[in-house]
Amino acid sequence: MNLRPLGRSGLQVAPLAFGGNVFGWSADEATSFSLLDAFVDAGFNLVDTADVYSRWVPGHSGGESETVIGKWLRKGGKRHSVVIATKVGMDMGNGNQGLSRQHIAKSIDASLKRLQTDHVDLYQSHTDDAETSFEETLEAYAKLIEAGKVRAIGASNHSADRLSAALDVSERDGLPRYESLQPHYNLVERARFETDLEAVCLQRGVGVINYYGLASGFLSGKYRSEADLDKSKARGGSAKKYLTPKGLGIVKALDEVGRRYEVSSATVAIAWLIARPAITAPIASATSVAQLKELLAAATLNLDTEAIATLDAASAPD
Repeated sequence: MNLRPLGRSGLQVAPLAFGGNVFGWSADEATSFSLLDAFVDAGFNLVDTADVYSRWVPGHSGGESETVIGKWLRKGGKRHSVVIATKVGMDMGNGNQGLSRQHIAKSIDASLKRLQTDHVDLYQSHTDDAETSFEETLEAYAKLIEAGKVRAIGASNHSADRLSAALDVSERDGLPRYESLQPHYNLVERARFETDLEAVCLQRGVGVINYYGLASGFLSGKYRSEADLDKSKARGGSAKKYLTPKGLGIVKALDEVGRRYEVSSATVAIAWLIARPAITAPIASATSVAQLKELLAAATLNLDTEAIATLDAASAPD
């Protein structure tokens, strides 16, 4: 497996990350263990989760995904084989949210306990917190790195201006810097990232591990009409907004390229992301080993210029 540097962190990751939002939600514990085993056994290593996963499920309080990963780490003894990325900052209830020093210090200990490990490889600010200064947040992360609880830090859901400002503070004050960005980016939603975030990441050496790489499953070709939305209770509703002439045109282009290479549309969609110059490792989820194998195949699919041009034309931002 050809590993890629994640920003300037020193971390080396395979070109596809497993999205752990499904663990303890749409993938039960046994299925999650099988998925993680298959992922690592195939030579991949970056597993992304968050403390808030899966608080959106009735009866869940957050931490379910980290707990499943922790049980898998303890059972399988594969901690040395994986790069564990988790996040802090989203609403955990009772006012527990944001990027204050107190919340970060409390949250990392809770995450480490659930993950059953003594450190997190990549600790990410899950969303921007305009009420807390970058200095306070980055100083809190510096203490975690000094204590050995965190190896590197990253940002998620930050604008180009705010990411740049945070990087400036790190440089000015000699504080840890965000080595990665986790933006929403895929073939049907390109403008938000490509307009200005992409340039910042390239110019300042920030790795990119984008989420929703398959646009809630839409780019797999699973949803081609409203009648198809019932195929998945977890994802169908999210895919509905992509059922537009442009969205269906992208699916058609994926079909065309997939036929040429004799691979699935999902494989092609992830391979397009992997080929983008700013992308380190797109994040994608699977709930079965069969689905996972389609995603993993993207790491060895080298799209030629004609295939990329076909996909670029169909998906070009308005």
